[in-house]
Amino acid sequence: LHSAVTRIQVQRPGFNYTFAHICILNNDKTCIVDDIVHVLEELKAARSSNRTNFAITYPITHLKDGREVYNGHQLGGVTVHSKDRVKSAEAIQLTYYLQAINSLNDMVAEKWESIFCDTVELFQKSNRKVKMYPFTSSSLKEDFQKTSRVSERYLITGLILVVTLAILCCSMQDCVRSKPWLGLLGLLTVTLATLTAAGIINLTGGKYNSTFLGIPFVMLGHGLYGTFEMLSSWRKTREDQHVKERTAAVFADSMLSFSLTTAMYLVTFGIGASPFTNIEAARIFCCNSCIAIFFNYLYVLSFYGSSLVFTGYIENNYQHSIFCRKVPKPEVLQEKPAWYRFLLTAKFSEDTADSEETNTYESHLLVWFLKRYYCDWITNTYVKPFVVLFYLVYISFALMGYLQVSEGSDLSNIVATATRTIEYTTAQQKYFSNYSPVIGFYIYESIEYWNTSVQEDVLEYTKGFVRISWFESYLNYLRKLNISTGLPKKNFTDMLRNSFLKAPQFAHFSEDIIFSKKYNNEVDVVASRMFLVAKTMETKREELYDLLETLRKLSLTSKVKFIVFNPSFVYMDRYASSVGAPLQNSCISALFLLFFSAFLVADSLINVWLTLTVASVEFGVIGFMTLWKVELDCISVLCLIYGINYTIDNCAPLLSTFVLGKEFTRTKWVKNALEVHGVAILQSYLCYIVGLIPLAAVPSNLTRTLFRCLFLIALVTFFHCFAILPVILTFLPPSKKKRKEKKNPENREEIECVEMVDMDSTRVVDQITTV
Repeated sequence: LHSAVTRIQVQRPGFNYTFAHICILNNDKTCIVDDIVHVLEELKAARSSNRTNFAITYPITHLKDGREVYNGHQLGGVTVHSKDRVKSAEAIQLTYYLQAINSLNDMVAEKWESIFCDTVELFQKSNRKVKMYPFTSSSLKEDFQKTSRVSERYLITGLILVVTLAILCCSMQDCVRSKPWLGLLGLLTVTLATLTAAGIINLTGGKYNSTFLGIPFVMLGHGLYGTFEMLSSWRKTREDQHVKERTAAVFADSMLSFSLTTAMYLVTFGIGASPFTNIEAARIFCCNSCIAIFFNYLYVLSFYGSSLVFTGYIENNYQHSIFCRKVPKPEVLQEKPAWYRFLLTAKFSEDTADSEETNTYESHLLVWFLKRYYCDWITNTYVKPFVVLFYLVYISFALMGYLQVSEGSDLSNIVATATRTIEYTTAQQKYFSNYSPVIGFYIYESIEYWNTSVQEDVLEYTKGFVRISWFESYLNYLRKLNISTGLPKKNFTDMLRNSFLKAPQFAHFSEDIIFSKKYNNEVDVVASRMFLVAKTMETKREELYDLLETLRKLSLTSKVKFIVFNPSFVYMDRYASSVGAPLQNSCISALFLLFFSAFLVADSLINVWLTLTVASVEFGVIGFMTLWKVELDCISVLCLIYGINYTIDNCAPLLSTFVLGKEFTRTKWVKNALEVHGVAILQSYLCYIVGLIPLAAVPSNLTRTLFRCLFLIALVTFFHCFAILPVILTFLPPSKKKRKEKKNPENREEIECVEMVDMDSTRVVDQITTV
């Protein structure tokens, strides 16, 4: 396999590049390869000559030339005899290092990586007894973006389902008062806002990433609820009012709460899009969400508002809600076929004149269900204890999951399922988790290497690690020669340079020190590098993250200026900071919620109840997502922040209507709040869930996390809106004491008002008589 890899050729005009042309070179102008290759070559030579004296030890092996090489990260699943002698190994890891010194070299290296994967897969077909897992510097990026490609048909399926259900949710048997077009136009409003944000991000040079898959669902939850709430407000207006007056009543009733929740979204995601967030993917996600939500608000005010006015005129003129043709009178319909009468079924104002209390919109299935059945059932005295008991069970399971919360630490959580990244990381965690990856320890200043105290300082910083370094090897070499390490600067650098040239054990480390010539041919060591490997537990990946944080803190406080690096640190940083920064943003947003709403709400109890509800929902979501095998990573934390806003979207109107209600009883106002806002919440929830369900089938761990978090947020919020709050509010403050107004029969007034309506639907007051 090694021979096949080194023979790979990248064809370019006029020249064919091989591994030898783009590899990192040693001092002897040969490609640097893993020490395990030299170990295997010596093992092969020993077997061919029937020598049995060569033994591989773990994790350090002595080669024939006297060098000590570390193989802890190159041999996996090792079984040893006594004295660390290797009996068998289940896995071998080979790493090939390529140069990236210019654009041409970078392009050739990228092409070489692609051919490398093909070569390994081809080699696998002819050697089926050995499992091979190729992984390159671009594999994670490609597999991360692959989620978008494998999600396309599932997202289209979800869109079709949402369109269908949005139309059905706005439809009624009454062909005049049915609003199927408004369901479709509401979804179109959300889509236009999302596309506008995507266009702006593209025009401004923004980069797309697979976390953007969550933005349509953020918009679906917020935008559709706003449009359904406007439609619900339209149903409460009087039909004998002019369209302008009905529209004004709709905007006055629903746009205040929609404006406040939109402001909350903008603040929450605005903080996430600020420089306070150090995750580029999260920052771009929040920026795109902010733009989409802002334009959604504008489109709801303009595009959807004008659509509501247009359908209002259609309804006012008794035109069919779909075909826009005039609906004939009932006496005319009697002469038509049954199918024709079914399509043009409508209630005219003359039909309801005798019973003014009858609401013509009650024939809507969801309105009828809530008003006739659900509101009475949930407030029933015998149902309340079971709801309270169910809530206690909910809190218990949420607490159990909350105590087991773990921070996301697996790279496979952000990529598609059937990818090289999954296979490679699974094998690496299985076979190579006893030792951490090789960590580069870079000293980037000119220090007094010849000083004994400096040498001890450097060794002190690397204490506790399995070390392979030029510095330690050099000290051991000098000790063997019985030479003191406290040499003058010139003697030290001369000996160091001569050692690299003459001693074979330093050949491997010669690229790890940088000399700088000064005046008078004096040589100075301006930078150096060591390699550190830590002993880690196979079952505790968190130890590697603790190691990274420990080394990072040490680099800030040590006397010697150094940095630590390994390519895997890039992904560790992603998870190490993916929880801290977004959670900090969510806390700032929660504080802003308390401060902002205190000045705007009419009653402080609304603020209190809203805060408690958000806390209960977030606590439950965190607990249940842990029980559902979802860790706290960048995706899940962004979903939790969105969950704050989603809960406010759905619960704030219910709580506001209940708290501000006067007269009557708590139970009466709970029913009233559900009747007024329950239909919009139910419509939005149904559309949201059917759009989310296809996401569960996407073969990607990123979408799996996204689906589970968003599904739990929607489910728990729905549970609070339709069960917990309606029950708890019936026996907790605020109280609803009936006001006793003083009635003075001597000063009683009765006002009679007669109204006439012109042909153009203009209201005219004909006579007012006061008695």
